Order: sequence, then C-alpha cells, then structure tokens
Amino acid sequence: MSAKKEFYQKQATTIINNLEKRNMSGYYCSTSTEAIALAISMMEQGSSISWGGSMTLSDMGMLSALEKEPYVLIDRRTASSPEAVREVYLKAFNADYYLTSANAITIDGELINIDGTGNRVAALIYGPKNVIVVAGMNKVVTDQQSGIERVRNIASPPNTIRIGHTQTPCYSTGICHDCKSPECICCQIVVTRFGKTKDRIKVILVGESLGY
Repeated sequence: MSAKKEFYQKQATTIINNLEKRNMSGYYCSTSTEAIALAISMMEQGSSISWGGSMTLSDMGMLSALEKEPYVLIDRRTASSPEAVREVYLKAFNADYYLTSANAITIDGELINIDGTGNRVAALIYGPKNVIVVAGMNKVVTDQQSGIERVRNIASPPNTIRIGHTQTPCYSTGICHDCKSPECICCQIVVTRFGKTKDRIKVILVGESLGY
C-alpha cells in the first residue's frame, strides 16, 4: 500500500468515527470500482433511485452501473423541458434511494454543500428514504470555513465553465467574487451537522480524487 493510500485510509477511519457520532454511517473504499459495488449492495433490486448533479458520480461510472441493474431510475436526463425537469425533481423526493456527492466533508464529519437550484441539497435534507453520499478523499477539509472556501474557489469555477454560465465572474477569473449574478450556482449553502434519522445518510469515502 502506498503512503498516500494508507493516509487516506487512516483519515477516512477518523471521519467515519465522527460521522457515526452525528447519526450518519460511513464507509471507506480504496477505489471507485469498490465504491460502486458497495453502493449497489446497499440498494435493493426494484428500488426507485434518483441522484443529484454530480461529476463524481458521472466520472466514476456510477450512473452507467445503475443502468445495468434492475432499478426504477428517476433520471432528469430523460426530461425534455424545464417543466419535465421540475417533475423529475419532485419525484426524486419520494425515491427509495438518492445518490449524490458532497462538495466538502470536514474531518469532524460535517457535510458541506453549495447548490444553485437547490434540488440536490433539498433531497439530502428531506424526502428520499435513504441518501448515499459518495465522495473522493480530495473533498476532505479541516473545518466548515475551509470547506466553503474550497467549494467557492476550487469546485464552483470549473462547474460554471462546464455548464456555460458565462455571466458569473468566476467563469472569467477562476475565483469566487461572492456574486449575485442571475447565473450564480452558489445560491444555497448547507451544512449537514447531524442526521435527524439515524443512518438515513450513508457516506462512502473513496481513496481517489473525484469530481471538482
């Protein structure tokens, strides 16, 4: 085992212990392949599944893997209009499982997310019976403030480029300007510090750099 992998494993163990104190369950997988297998093992066949926008889930192959399993997928990619997208978002609140990533995770076990529309953080907070958060160890931060700074200056600027939000200042400069642009993707800041329903939120940490 490389020193970096061993470091990830030790750090993940600390985070998992802290997640448990916050009524959330945590797991560690060395690779994306292992993480996909673990997530699928958690979800019963025939279950309804939806997910939030996530480069992590896309890049690691999670969404492709779900399509090969006997699940009922609530997939906004099939929507052909803004109204249809809204319907998918609303259906997702009644899903058996909701998959997402986290923009940052503190060593102390807090989940930090910044969202534009808000559907992703809303489903994390309430609605789906189970939430599975998959995040690479590159998302780990020391505290809430460093997590928010990470999202604003490392995750959000490349996301604005990816989705073509050219009217946001970070699209041009690569750094956060705390903007109020109509195209802003940092409208909601949510810190999940405790799971109201025990183990509803399950966090899979992956020993890789995933997403933004």
